[in-house]
Amino acid sequence: MTESDTHIRRPAKTPKVILICTQVIMCFMPIAQLAIGVVYQYDCPRQPYIPIYLLVTGAISLLLSVLSMLPCTAGFGNHSQIWSCLVSFFFFCWFIAGNVWIYSIYEPNYNETTTSVDPYCNKTLYLFSFWTINLTYILLGLIIFSSCCSCFLCCDD
Repeated sequence: MTESDTHIRRPAKTPKVILICTQVIMCFMPIAQLAIGVVYQYDCPRQPYIPIYLLVTGAISLLLSVLSMLPCTAGFGNHSQIWSCLVSFFFFCWFIAGNVWIYSIYEPNYNETTTSVDPYCNKTLYLFSFWTINLTYILLGLIIFSSCCSCFLCCDD
């Protein structure tokens, strides 16, 4: 071994406690989506697919979070890549469908006691769904921005 080989540092592993805490925190949004979807399941006649969107997104996200914490799912080999591609494709399509359902009725009638012809949508349900979609776009933008910044900083040769 040469002297330069002894000074190579391996990246530190993230402690399991931090990983588990992060997973638990990431479960809050799917639980909130499930709760809002269940509580207001029939409170949006204007677009009845909005609560279904929240229920499916919350249930699948929560299931995937729980499965990722189990040690028995750690090594699926090639099946893991196929599974990841299929789940990612489903989430992408489901996200697009949610965008259509939520943004197509912006801004709905929130008053369910009105006698107008326009059906209502519960305000809590709609605004939670609306800001869930917006938060996804905001986070995506931040990820792209930080990736570009890190690329420019690392490629500063």
